[in-house]
Amino acid sequence: MSELFAASLTAFWLGILAAISPCPLATNIAAISYIGKDLKSGGRVLASGALYALGRVAAYVLVAVLVVSSVLSIPAVASFLQGGMNRILGPLLIVIGAFVLGWIRLPKLDWGGRGEALQQRAARGGFAGAGLLGMLFALSFCPMSAGLFFGSLIPLSVSSGSRIVVPALFGLGTGLPVVVFAIMLGLGVRQLGQVFQALTRVERWARLSTGAVFILIGVYFVATRIVGLNL
Repeated sequence: MSELFAASLTAFWLGILAAISPCPLATNIAAISYIGKDLKSGGRVLASGALYALGRVAAYVLVAVLVVSSVLSIPAVASFLQGGMNRILGPLLIVIGAFVLGWIRLPKLDWGGRGEALQQRAARGGFAGAGLLGMLFALSFCPMSAGLFFGSLIPLSVSSGSRIVVPALFGLGTGLPVVVFAIMLGLGVRQLGQVFQALTRVERWARLSTGAVFILIGVYFVATRIVGLNL
């Protein structure tokens, strides 16, 4: 239970970190602004934001279930992960920390324009299309969200044995800033630019501290579980 609790907290924080990174944050604000511009009541704007966030949760859970189930369905891979996860966790955390710090970069996924067309069509659906738009934006995978999802969340799901709870909390973390911005739009708050700049500054320090913690924990695991030092 303690391992699942720690994995759940980590997944939720990584989701928030992914959401306030510049690429996902900008797309989320644009999506909510576009959805909310044709909705007359603040309650409907908030509801559309909640549906958008739930769409992101559903997409991440679906992908995680498919990937984790596929990995664990291969006996040799499942046996290796169950027996060797403690030994590979340290190097994995170091790699993830380096990615979060920006030392390792991933290319942006290119869907050949098809993904953008689907997103525009879903956005025109207004309230009804908010959930679908959330799913499409989640599956577009900016480099930061892709690295955190496949590099961190999937190993967390495998090691904790959770195919739904951990991915769902990651999705909730990515959706939390979206709901906050939907509330602001519903209340008529116009200083979104200032909030965006503030979140950008927060994201930098959150990313640096998270990356440093991941590397330190990874080094500790390497020293104790691979090298065999008694620290």
